[in-house]
Order: sequence, then C-alpha cells, then structure tokens
Amino acid sequence: MDGSQPYNPRTIEEVFRDFKSRRAGIIKALTTDVEEFYQRCDPEKENLCLYGLPNEQWEVTLPAEEVPPELPEPALGINFARDGMPEKDWLALVAVHGDAWLMAVAFYFGARFGFDKADRKRLFNMINDLPTIFEVVSGVAKKQVKDKSTVSNSSSKSKSNSKAKGSEPQSKYPKASTPKDDDEEGLDEEDEEEHGDTLCGSCGENYASDEFWICCDICERWFHGSCVKITPARAEHIKQYKCPACTNKRARP
Repeated sequence: MDGSQPYNPRTIEEVFRDFKSRRAGIIKALTTDVEEFYQRCDPEKENLCLYGLPNEQWEVTLPAEEVPPELPEPALGINFARDGMPEKDWLALVAVHGDAWLMAVAFYFGARFGFDKADRKRLFNMINDLPTIFEVVSGVAKKQVKDKSTVSNSSSKSKSNSKAKGSEPQSKYPKASTPKDDDEEGLDEEDEEEHGDTLCGSCGENYASDEFWICCDICERWFHGSCVKITPARAEHIKQYKCPACTNKRARP
C-alpha cells in the first residue's frame, strides 16, 4: 500500500495507536488536504481506495493485488461517484466508509493476535471515545460539543469575540505557557474547562491547555497550530485566519 513493511501492532495500546494514526490521516485527507484529495480521486482512473497510514498520512491508490490482502481493504472505487453527487455528500460518504474500514483493521489485528472478549471490549471502548471521521467531517462532532457545553454567558461571549473578524490574533489561542501564580493557574483551569471538549478540525483530537490553538474566521473551526502549520509568532501577523480547507475551497463544475 505505502511500500513499507507490514505493520502488526500486537497489544491493545498498539492497535489503538495504529487506529488513531490511520484515523488522523483520513481526517487530514477529508479536511485540510481536501483539495488535493479531490483531485486525486479522478473518476477517469481505475478503482481507487483511500488509505489512512500508520504515520498519520493518507494515500489514494489501487487496492492490493493479493487475495486475501495483508489487511482488510477500504471501499473500492470511491473516485467514480466524485462528480455524480454534491461534494459535501461525497466526502461524508467516504468518511463513513473510512470509519468502517478503520474498525475492520483494528479488529483484524485483535483477531490475529488473539484478543479475548474483555480485550475486544476495551479496544472498542477506547475507539468509541473518539468522534467518528464522519462526525468530524460533517460537523456533527462540533454540534455535539456545543450541545454538551455548559459554559457561562460571559465565557461564551469571550470565545465568540475571539473568533470575530478583525480581532487580534493573540485572542484566538491560549497565551504561551509561563510560570504561574495560584490565580493564573485558576484562570488556566477555567480556560481548559471552556475549551476542553473542543475538537481540532484537522486531527479531531481535543484541546489541551499546553497546545497552540487557532480558530478559522471563515468556518469558525478550531485547529492545533501544529496541524495547520501556524506558529504563535506567525499568528501575531495574521489579521484574519483562513484554514487550509477554506483557503483552497473554490467552485467546481
């Protein structure tokens, strides 16, 4: 698939890390790299599959030739429907099949290395704690976070203001970590509580107080700076931040 040696995680933790890495790769293809992904899924080409790789990257390529393959294969021929339905619906459908494939791969490893009922249940619970690819791509995960939020009106107003056009970039992400007194630590705890359920629009992972965090002024999705290659120093000079998906979005026939 990616030209590397077969990768066989053997413990529950290793299988879960493999799952998260492959999931991050697929989410990246369907969000931050969506323009490139769209172009690679040319309907004129042969049956293509979307693979999430263990290094958090993705690949669109032909399926393995051997039968049975080393790993379960993703949905075949995702490129054929690209121009036959609205892009949003097509991406959502690919996301659903991506979720199904990730589960197949995870439990393939579980079966291959003899996970018992308790191990399989533990693995599923670890996986189920993460939003699905579909939930991340469709925005359902973001809506669920909003529905669960119990942030006060003042906190909500503060967060809303941080996303407003023309606001200072520094207000879009937590300040750099510095030595804190007791009062400052209390404020950081409030900030982490406010943003704790927020999900990165690129990798789908949660917010953490020690991570650089920035919000797109167009789609209002939050991103880890490392996922969108934005540093605090660079953000200081950005008056209006547009994430990769909003930057690359253009009308298509």
